Amino acid sequence: MFIVTGASGKLGRKIIENLLLHVPATSIGASVRDPSKVTDIEARGVRVRQGDFSDAEGLRHAWAGARRLLLISSNAAATGGDPLEQHATAIRVAREIGVERVFYTSQVSSAASSQFPPGRCHAATEEMLARSGLAWTAMRHGFYAESALMMNKRGFDAGSLEGPEDGPVAWVTHDDLAAADAALLVGREDIDGPTPPLTGSETLDLAGLAEVAGELLGRPVSRTIVSEETVKARACAAGAHHGTVAVMLGYYRAARAGEFAATDPALARILGRSPETMREFLKANL
Repeated sequence: MFIVTGASGKLGRKIIENLLLHVPATSIGASVRDPSKVTDIEARGVRVRQGDFSDAEGLRHAWAGARRLLLISSNAAATGGDPLEQHATAIRVAREIGVERVFYTSQVSSAASSQFPPGRCHAATEEMLARSGLAWTAMRHGFYAESALMMNKRGFDAGSLEGPEDGPVAWVTHDDLAAADAALLVGREDIDGPTPPLTGSETLDLAGLAEVAGELLGRPVSRTIVSEETVKARACAAGAHHGTVAVMLGYYRAARAGEFAATDPALARILGRSPETMREFLKANL
């Protein structure tokens, strides 16, 4: 059975949708903290069971019969939780129940020295997997294109993208990543350890995003650099959790350091087509 964790989230749902193109619904299991959020998935014949990375016994039940398991990384750090503790529990349970291969949603910034807090977490999780004795694949996703909209919604509306100095990012869509993740999960090809960067074929910094957005919107969109202190003060005043602020500032630092700039043909190879460009994504979503 193919098990997907976090199936109620944006990426998890899309992975399930793509899996249904490859295998029968009866061979797919969805592991979610709240099954009531995926009744539509269950109605399509997918097995749905409650599973929480903090509950090993619950995971054993949720993942029963798993042959290939896709772990969508925890975002617990954003609210003060410990994603590494959760990942350790998940990996231990996967080993105990005899999963053949674990797939983990990592990121291109994965490194112990990353300026991006999730990048350090991904690197530590990959190390856990390497020591686990399990066959494993870490899908090193590029930075989500949707994040560009979320982080800059007010800026696109106002006509000025504000933030500290940044750097080039090889943006990639949830749709393309979900299709590739599903293809790897069902065995289109097996990659041991980290994949090459699963990214778009071009890079854009905030200035580039502003230029493209201005052309698409038919009005000027500028790029304004402000200090990290200003961004932090605004976020704290808005009530953002300190973990969220750390991730936000880490993004700019990592982008400046080139941590999101790598491009690779691996995603296009797995998809059998070119990934969606950022211009195409912005045209459809701005």
